[in-house]
Amino acid sequence: MSDALSKTEIAARKRRLARERERRRLVRLHRYESEARGRGFQLVGGMDEVGRGPLAGPVVAACVVTDGPLMLRGLDDSKKVTAERREALALEIRSHAVAWAIGEASVEEIERLNIYWASVLAMERALAALSTVPEFLLTDAMRIRSFAGEQLPVIKGDAKCATVAAASIVAKVHRDALLVELDRLHPEYGFAEHKGYATARHIEALERHGPCPHHRRQFWRVRDALTLFDIEPSKKAELF
Repeated sequence: MSDALSKTEIAARKRRLARERERRRLVRLHRYESEARGRGFQLVGGMDEVGRGPLAGPVVAACVVTDGPLMLRGLDDSKKVTAERREALALEIRSHAVAWAIGEASVEEIERLNIYWASVLAMERALAALSTVPEFLLTDAMRIRSFAGEQLPVIKGDAKCATVAAASIVAKVHRDALLVELDRLHPEYGFAEHKGYATARHIEALERHGPCPHHRRQFWRVRDALTLFDIEPSKKAELF
């Protein structure tokens, strides 16, 4: 009995230590938000985008506005969080935030503007869709010219700022759902699995079937697939 009690106590102590480590990590993750609030800004927003690298689908941005810390277990850069945990965190983030919004830029806009400016457009749309505008905005190393308030672009902001990490999760969950829907329309490409990124399966499907209307034809992998099908330049646009 004493051995069993000792094991129980040890397990409980480990859980307490783990909770304390996570609390300290989250406090560090709020460094930039805390500094902004120390300067008198109450409503702090975080902005991030997902989907700059994929060969298909839109680029999606999210903005999350908070009036206090987001002490949510596991909150981190969306790339470091499992898909299942991202889904749960997205729900928690949306319920705790003062406001949140999504912005998208389509494949056609990516083709017309290039991926950088399409990402900025998605961010501006997310800002415009907010019910409450932040007083101070943190971004992942991008400056949003249409935002009138004070902002701070932070390199690797999704790993250093709680609100930017939150925005990355909300945007990622939204975009992943879009690609799952796209998979139902074009199951031959496996969008539900790779979300449009250049995996071996995706490249193989491109080479076998050619691009679909949701592929970004200015990305070189997609251009290469077009040449494999020997499509005349004047005919290429008809595919999209």
